[in-house]
Amino acid sequence: MLLDFEKPIAELEAKLEDMKKIAQESDVDVKDAVKSLETKIKNLKKETFSNLTRWQRVQLSRHPERPYTLDYIYEMSDDFIELHGDRTVKDDKAIVGGFATISKQTFMIIGQQKGRNTKQRQLRNFGMANPEGYRKALRLMKMAEKFNKPIITLIDTPGAFPGLEAEERGQGEAIARNLKEMFMLKVPVICIVIGEGASGGALGIAIGDKVLMLENTWYSVISPENCSTILWRSWDYKEQAAEAMRVTSHDMLDLKLIDGIINEPLGGAHTDLKGMSKEMKKVILEHTKELQAMTPEERIEKRIDKFCQMGVVKE
Repeated sequence: MLLDFEKPIAELEAKLEDMKKIAQESDVDVKDAVKSLETKIKNLKKETFSNLTRWQRVQLSRHPERPYTLDYIYEMSDDFIELHGDRTVKDDKAIVGGFATISKQTFMIIGQQKGRNTKQRQLRNFGMANPEGYRKALRLMKMAEKFNKPIITLIDTPGAFPGLEAEERGQGEAIARNLKEMFMLKVPVICIVIGEGASGGALGIAIGDKVLMLENTWYSVISPENCSTILWRSWDYKEQAAEAMRVTSHDMLDLKLIDGIINEPLGGAHTDLKGMSKEMKKVILEHTKELQAMTPEERIEKRIDKFCQMGVVKE
């Protein structure tokens, strides 16, 4: 699937493939033409992806080929033991988590997981967790704290599941408890937005010492489409809503709501999973080393101070 702004690049790439095929099947020398076209494609990619609108970045964060939590876990770690269930209701497949080894160091990795096809999307509930998903996440965080293992959370959700049954089982309470408990965790916590970071559904696993975003992701209390629906009674103004809301990683960094941006390969994370995972792994290990040099009390104090400084408070 191609996004609208990717189509001119795809057309040139198709032309390049045709040219290479002609070169293989005949004695025609097209080396110079191939080289020229490759340069043109590279320049067009740079120009396109360095001038994306906020709405285009939102689209890129939802790209159907974009890596999800399990893709990163299996690519970054040497092994992964998935843990299941909240010990109360059931195992929520929208949130996955378990112990993973990265460069001989054990981490607890927790994240929202979407699906690639219709069956998987139904199983994973489109990455929208129920209360038991957040309770499972908290159970795993407490387990990591017990064994003194750093925690990594990977955020990618259009929001917590808004169904009646989720509200009946205490969706708001489950998310609120996670917020409270994550502030007080004694181990290092690194949170990374890898796709969509929408509303309390994202925030429920996003309280950490370091909150980072991949370059082409978004993080906000509401999606541009839903904002457009509320303000203009139509989805047609989603692009204007995205601009007004300032939802991108660069916006979040300017507003001091996150601690850093992890650059993506040219064209987006889906174009180079190995390269993206390598960069994420490097950043995780660097921040973990920095955080482990502090005492638990220092980390907790800094964590609380960081979130308390967000926004303007008037008494």
